[in-house]
Amino acid sequence: MSRLPSFIALAILAVAASGCATSNAPQPQVPAAPASAPPAPGIPSEDLIGRWGFASYHKEADRARTTTAARGQCTHPYVISRGSNGGVMMYLADANQQAELVTKGGPDGKRYLGPDGPAAGPQDREFLSYDGKVMVLRWLDPEIAGRYGVSVYVRCAPKA
Repeated sequence: MSRLPSFIALAILAVAASGCATSNAPQPQVPAAPASAPPAPGIPSEDLIGRWGFASYHKEADRARTTTAARGQCTHPYVISRGSNGGVMMYLADANQQAELVTKGGPDGKRYLGPDGPAAGPQDREFLSYDGKVMVLRWLDPEIAGRYGVSVYVRCAPKA
């Protein structure tokens, strides 16, 4: 008979323990995976079409001087024309013929110019700045960037 009270006590403990396991207490919420940032808006290709003075630099300290030099190149402008598929016609590194390039917004919030395909590709250039009058582009490929530097394009006045 002494076993019955022990058995009842164990049964009560088991029921109580199982009640704790199924409690309705709020469970900590697992944070949702952060949504990837939307791509940065590209620059409309139409905005790039025109005549541009061109120069390049390797040292950031030369940027202002290079911008002035690019402005002086409007007597022999670099012409960016419309491509047949909505892009613009420009030269890629070491190319002797123009290729159609498109502006792209990257998921990193940066803007790029390059051949059709994902943003930040090996032949792409990153827009360091663009205000409609001055465009500064950096090649993504370090070897190309080492040879060509940072490109500065200054919009030339319309032909008279």
